[in-house]
Amino acid sequence: MGGGCLLVSENNRTEDLEVREVFIEHKVDVELIKSFLSNFKSRDGSFKYKERIRRMIREGSKSLLIDYEDLATYDVNLIEFIEKNPDEAFNAFNNALRDLIRGEYPEYIEKFEKFYARLNGWVKTVAIRGVTSDYLGKLIAVDGVIVKATPRKSKLYKALYVHILSNGEKHEFWWPPEEREELRDEVERPPYCPVCVSVVTEEERFRRGTIKLEPERSKYRDWQLVVIQERPEEVPAGQIPRSIEVVLTDDLVDVARPGDRVTVIGVVRLTRSSRFNKIIYTPYIEANNVVVAQRLLEELKLSTEDEAKIIELSRDPLVRRKIIASIAPTIYGMWDEKEAIALALFGGNSKTTRDGTRLRGDIHVLMVGDPGTAKSQLLQYAARIAPRGIYTTGKGSSAAGLTAAVVKDKQTGEYFLEAGAMVLADGGIVSIDEIDKMRDEDRVAIHEAMEQGSVSIAKAGIVARLNARTTVIAAGNPKRGRYVSSESVAENIDLPVTILSRFDLIFIVRDLPNITRDTSLSSYVLKTHEKVGYVESEIPPDLLRKYIAYARKYVKP
Repeated sequence: MGGGCLLVSENNRTEDLEVREVFIEHKVDVELIKSFLSNFKSRDGSFKYKERIRRMIREGSKSLLIDYEDLATYDVNLIEFIEKNPDEAFNAFNNALRDLIRGEYPEYIEKFEKFYARLNGWVKTVAIRGVTSDYLGKLIAVDGVIVKATPRKSKLYKALYVHILSNGEKHEFWWPPEEREELRDEVERPPYCPVCVSVVTEEERFRRGTIKLEPERSKYRDWQLVVIQERPEEVPAGQIPRSIEVVLTDDLVDVARPGDRVTVIGVVRLTRSSRFNKIIYTPYIEANNVVVAQRLLEELKLSTEDEAKIIELSRDPLVRRKIIASIAPTIYGMWDEKEAIALALFGGNSKTTRDGTRLRGDIHVLMVGDPGTAKSQLLQYAARIAPRGIYTTGKGSSAAGLTAAVVKDKQTGEYFLEAGAMVLADGGIVSIDEIDKMRDEDRVAIHEAMEQGSVSIAKAGIVARLNARTTVIAAGNPKRGRYVSSESVAENIDLPVTILSRFDLIFIVRDLPNITRDTSLSSYVLKTHEKVGYVESEIPPDLLRKYIAYARKYVKP
């Protein structure tokens, strides 16, 4: 359907200009939205949103998902209006949806007081560090990882007050007085009683008496505050990840939890920062929709051309050798270790037995050996090439930083659940260097994540279990400085059996004097430094990353 399908015919320019004037005046017609919801057809000729409304009612939901592409196809002007005037646009959509339900399903209208239109696929994406005051009051989309989440709260949005007069007479009224108006910020005492205003003269407008809030009879909506942070792979080198608060309401509460990668579509607003003076405000997002990225391919945005390259590469009889050769190609040799890292990157297939027991498919790799054998370089490359990877060190990691923690917000005093590295890398890998330098109490924290693929926490009244289906690739040095061949692995490295037993592949990396190997190694390193491009990956890193993500999604051995 073309741009004139909302209210006018395509050939009627006069009426088309009238529609444009409506947008310019910041007015949106509910009938226009109802026309879109009622008349929009899919490619197969079915009425797309009529069917979605029927499905919404069958599922007992209150939200209708609306695709960006459909709005753009129907009328481009509507997209621009929604971006610049989201509050008015969403009110029109919500009212139109309610009117349609009232007309066709009158018995369902009594079930919920409010219905919501949720946008999907909004293309106006902004980086978290790019959310500035320029976007205030506008609709944007941001990608990130949920790192904190408050428990479910009840937010007062319609307050019932009682005005008790000096003669004992009582007047009940709702605040805000307008039917569709809601409280946004702090609850303030109404400046007057609307009932008194309608029955007395202007001089008697402010009569003596007491105005009391009736909290038990007021109206509330579920509310939750989450913090989303930039994805680890998107943080510029040398900078700390930026984050932004997101307010979730009603049926958006608890749709995602810490560690989930999400796309948030919402309106940028400001809140006063209590840590600074009264003129400093902090931006936050009031969410209209939260889309959880369940698949790595969604995050990588795999194109048709990429998929064709992946299929072509999979048919190459030498694909296994090429993949191994593409793992840290600047590092000489270490073929077995590179093959193990490749296997860990692709992973296995987790299974769940009939009794609910989970059999992990993650392959954990440990490298133990002499210093200066490129173990750290392999770990860093693995974290970079993985579709979802985090690199950390044992000395700089704590139990809370690796798994999850309950932290207290300094401003509100509320407790948040904050995700650690193992949770943030769910479905990917975590590279832990110098694992032997970790404190025992910190190392114990990753036992559950490595074996069960989850992190359980019970602190400060918060009991939760977070997904941590993460592959661990770790490296450590012998406790005597160099590996002693006459002793076992457990005797050489300062790690308990409980953690060693969780690694599927353990490699001993030795630096033994060998004139032939040392000559080849030094020649390789010199040529790498002398000639730019001397060492090139047989598979480009970007393609290899997408190849891994594609295999993890579609190949289930």
